[in-house]
Amino acid sequence: MKLLLLGVVVLLAGCAGQKAEVRTVRVEVPVQVPCRAPDVVVPAWAAGSLKKADSLEQKVRALLAERRQRIGYERELVAAVGACR
Repeated sequence: MKLLLLGVVVLLAGCAGQKAEVRTVRVEVPVQVPCRAPDVVVPAWAAGSLKKADSLEQKVRALLAERRQRIGYERELVAAVGACR
């Protein structure tokens, strides 16, 4: 038992006698960057200027135009969000 303990002490003393090895380690860490996408301007909606007295044809045309506006506006929003990824 004493011989085993002596052997362990000798092994540990051998490890303590070595100088520490200095190494430079490069670590890649993701850094959060703020998004600099341009602001998307909300359009003046075509149906926003409708009145109750307007004809049905005018209302339908304005709603169809507003639908196209909305689709374009959504595409601009998607492009702005996509620029931040």
